[in-house]
Amino acid sequence: MPRFGPAGNPESFYATGAQHSYEMPAYLRGLGLDAYEYQFGRGVSILRPTAERIGAEARANGIAMSVHAPYFINLASEESEKVANSIGYILQSCEAAGWLGATRVVMHPGSAKDASGRGGALERAVPVLREALRQADERGYLKEMTLCPEVMGKMNQLGSLEEVIALCRIDERLVPCVDFGHLNARLQGGMATPEQFRGACRTIADGLGRERLARLHVHFSRIEYTAGGEKQHWTMADTRFGPDFEPFAEVVAEMDLDPTVICESRDTQAVDALGMRNAWLAARAARGG
Repeated sequence: MPRFGPAGNPESFYATGAQHSYEMPAYLRGLGLDAYEYQFGRGVSILRPTAERIGAEARANGIAMSVHAPYFINLASEESEKVANSIGYILQSCEAAGWLGATRVVMHPGSAKDASGRGGALERAVPVLREALRQADERGYLKEMTLCPEVMGKMNQLGSLEEVIALCRIDERLVPCVDFGHLNARLQGGMATPEQFRGACRTIADGLGRERLARLHVHFSRIEYTAGGEKQHWTMADTRFGPDFEPFAEVVAEMDLDPTVICESRDTQAVDALGMRNAWLAARAARGG
């Protein structure tokens, strides 16, 4: 069964009078959601007792936890200090994920805007990711945890769908985080129909196999874009911007996929995640499921 939930804490959560992230799992369960991505975008600063309390609440409420590693990660950097820091951010995220009981760590691959171009960026990123995996293995972090390189939304970032697949070929335990809003921005509106979503899924299956396709980590939201790619996240009610979720829901039901779907809408991520779950249920019912 696919899982659905928000990235971070929405405004509607605080509107209930709740104040602490350890209250989020019960809130999500009450909505009918079953996933929650904790955000370390600005750095891993959570205290272990706090993380363990959130993790205990998540287990009690049937919520699957994931984390988003710091945005500062750049596997393709030409500066040794930034490379070392990037590996450190991954390891810190894995450690905190363990406290939270999270099984997935989402990470940005880095930049592709230097003089060596996209190919050079990918060449530099591969050994850095290998080293991060080696160190994470040494610490025992990957026994119950998966790293998820993310498809990025800006053209000057390392993280096209093909580049993420190439990174995931390093180790069979790596699973792509496919942000379809980002992919739509990179393709300048090219994720609009079931056939386009189906094509992206086939590309993943061809590159990594059916098993990893079936358990994708997915980010989804409507994203405004320019010629340079991603500009701004919006809500699912902002229909000026794509992509729509229904075509992807149709493909998930048709291909019998089992993704974790995290909604990154601006401030309405929980309500929109529930709408995505309902769209998937409708698509499954239409197929007789």
